Amino acid sequence: MTEPNAPEKKPFLYVVVCACGIAGDVGKLINTVQERHWDVGVIATPQGLGFLDTETIEAQTGYPIRSAWRTPGEARPLPPADAIVVAPATFNTVNKWAAGISDTLALGVLCEAYGLGIPTAVLPYVNSAQAAHPAYRRSLGQLREMGVLIGGYVPHRPKAGGGADRFRWEEALELLVPKMR
Repeated sequence: MTEPNAPEKKPFLYVVVCACGIAGDVGKLINTVQERHWDVGVIATPQGLGFLDTETIEAQTGYPIRSAWRTPGEARPLPPADAIVVAPATFNTVNKWAAGISDTLALGVLCEAYGLGIPTAVLPYVNSAQAAHPAYRRSLGQLREMGVLIGGYVPHRPKAGGGADRFRWEEALELLVPKMR
């Protein structure tokens, strides 16, 4: 039971960010989440870290960006997640995650989330050549079977980049909020 004057605990969202051109726009998702009274922590893939303005994101969230495993005895810098969003999610991350490969902190968190029952949404950002690969289609199917909520981004043309104007950061919460009730 909550004490009468105790502040209500905000839900905590992990945002896993992968290495791609639009990763630097993750602040849009962070703003949307914070406007809905959630706290946010960012976990970047090792390569994804290079696409982020670390100082700005850490100031925005109030938490350090995580990209590496903690050492034994080191304090946990983020509270436990109530939900997770992977955005933008690359071809590599989607395939490794679905295969249960846990060779980075980001993938370790995602693989463990399934067993913990943490609601998870993924907003893939891939090109049409990658999306045509049979492994990618199988991986999305595997993630769906695991209960992962998958966004509706339509892949962009290969070697052209783009698609940032069609990437709907807010879709992450549209997918997750019904699962949080």
